[in-house]
Amino acid sequence: MKLEPDYYKGRVALNCLAGSVQNAKEIYEAAQGHLVCGLLTKNYANTESCITAMKKYQSAVNNAISIGLGAGDPNQSKMVCEVSETVQPQHVNQVFTGVGFTRALIGQDETVINGLVSPTGKVGYVNVATGPLSSKEKVATIPVVTAIAMLKDMGGSSLKFFPMQGLKHLEEYEYVVRACADNNFSIEPTGGINLENFENILQIALKAGVKKVLPHVYSSIIDKDSGLTRPEDVKKLFEIVKSNLD
Repeated sequence: MKLEPDYYKGRVALNCLAGSVQNAKEIYEAAQGHLVCGLLTKNYANTESCITAMKKYQSAVNNAISIGLGAGDPNQSKMVCEVSETVQPQHVNQVFTGVGFTRALIGQDETVINGLVSPTGKVGYVNVATGPLSSKEKVATIPVVTAIAMLKDMGGSSLKFFPMQGLKHLEEYEYVVRACADNNFSIEPTGGINLENFENILQIALKAGVKKVLPHVYSSIIDKDSGLTRPEDVKKLFEIVKSNLD
């Protein structure tokens, strides 16, 4: 069972929500396998039911699943840890303070585990107080390079920059991707990404020299009536990826 996402040309993979097992198959195929299907623990009543459901997705898409919190909800941190330990997915979303616990429980170094940090409005700095308790306290603003080093200390694979609100925090994002490139760390831009701004956000990271980029494109490509991610939109995103790497 493959434990790492299949990055196109070793550089870029997509993270899109899967609304059903069939939807997961469709979006996985639309990206020619260079995608992890986002599955949110918040949608399940307990750890056991979540594990049962995620194993079905896992079988359908060659383990290309991403276990998520649900809008970065810090209260889901423990459940994400527990589910990840059993399921062994290719990708895990985690709050900053939950990264070390997740890596220890998962018991291997291949699965990608991100650490959620948030924009601060100050270029060069991020907020790392994104955990269940810390998110209720004052913002913990630290230099981006220190946050990256701390994530490495904890066994993290990448920095999840959320919520970006599209291009609202552009200057901060530009600094973050340069820091990731300089420190050999992956980046996962998340929040407000759509078909219109995706290429710009991707290009900024690639031009900065980030080795691996995993953008999260969620609600903007979900059909409002069915609640499913549109495969045709995933295909468009993947075409953009290819055009920037071929």
